[in-house]
Amino acid sequence: MQPDPIIEVSGLTKTYGDVRVVDDVSFTVERGEVFGLLGSNGAGKTTTVECLQGLRRADGGTMRLCGLDPLSDGRALGALVGSQLQDSALPDRLRVEEAVRLFATERAAPIATVLDEWGLTAHRRQAFGNLSGGQQQKLFVALALINRPEIVFLDELTQGLDPAARRSVWELIDRLRAGGTTVVLVTHFMDEAEALCDRVAVMRDGRIVGSGRPDELIATFGHAMEMSFTAPGDLDVNCLASLSSVADVSNVAGRLEVRGRSDLVVDVGAALARCAQRPSDITVGQPRLEDVLVPILGGSR
Repeated sequence: MQPDPIIEVSGLTKTYGDVRVVDDVSFTVERGEVFGLLGSNGAGKTTTVECLQGLRRADGGTMRLCGLDPLSDGRALGALVGSQLQDSALPDRLRVEEAVRLFATERAAPIATVLDEWGLTAHRRQAFGNLSGGQQQKLFVALALINRPEIVFLDELTQGLDPAARRSVWELIDRLRAGGTTVVLVTHFMDEAEALCDRVAVMRDGRIVGSGRPDELIATFGHAMEMSFTAPGDLDVNCLASLSSVADVSNVAGRLEVRGRSDLVVDVGAALARCAQRPSDITVGQPRLEDVLVPILGGSR
C-alpha cells in the first residue's frame, strides 16, 4: 500500500533570541496512524505542534496538514484539526454538558451522543473543577474530537494522572486509532510512546535524533534481545561472543549478560545445550524503549 501522508513537515525551525528551540525538523505522519513526538521536557515537542497548528509562526521550513498551510489556510484547517494542548484548562464552574455545547459546531454529533460515547453522561451536570484527573482528560479528548477532525493533537495527555487514570486514557487513544483518526501524541513518557504509537520521532535539543517504529528504535539504539544466566563452568565464553547473532557479552557478578539480534536465543540456547551443566536461571527479554533512550535523552535542555 502506498504511503498516504496527512502531515508533511520539512526543515521546520523556530528560534527565541539566541536559542533555536526547533532546529531543522522534518517528518511525515501517515493517515490513520498514532505518531509520537517523544523527548525530555524542553526538547521542542510542544513548540513543534504549536507551529503545526498555526499557534506560533515558524522562522523557517514548510508544513502541510491535509495539504493545507497552517497559517495561510488556518480557517479551512480549523475544521479538520482538533487539539488538547499541554496547558488546556476550563473554568472550574463550567459543567461538562455546557463545555460540550460550547465547543460543538455544525459538524458535531448530537450532544447526548458525545457524552455517551466518552462515558460522560453520568457527569453531565458536574462542574469541571469537581472532576477527577482522568475524567478531566476524558472531557478534553471529547472536546478535541467533538467536531470529527481528521487529525487530533494530544500534548502530554497523561501528565499528573494516577496509573489507573493513565491506563483509561490509553484506552481512549486506542479507540481513536480504531476509528481511523490520525493522532499526534506528544509525550516524554517512553512507556506511553512504546505502548501507543505506530511510529515515533525522538527529539533532543530541538532536533530529531531518531525515528521509526518503537521496535526499530530499540534495535537502532540498543539490542533486539537480551539473555542472562549463571555461566556454566564448561562454557566457552569466547565462542559465545563469536556467534553472529551476539553483539555483546558481559560477566556481572558471575552472571553472563548476552545482547544482540532476536535470533541470539536460538544460537545461545544451542551453545548451552552442549554444556554438561546447564543453567536453570535463564532469563530472556526484549529491552524497553526507555532502556535504550534514557542515555540519549538525558542531556536534553
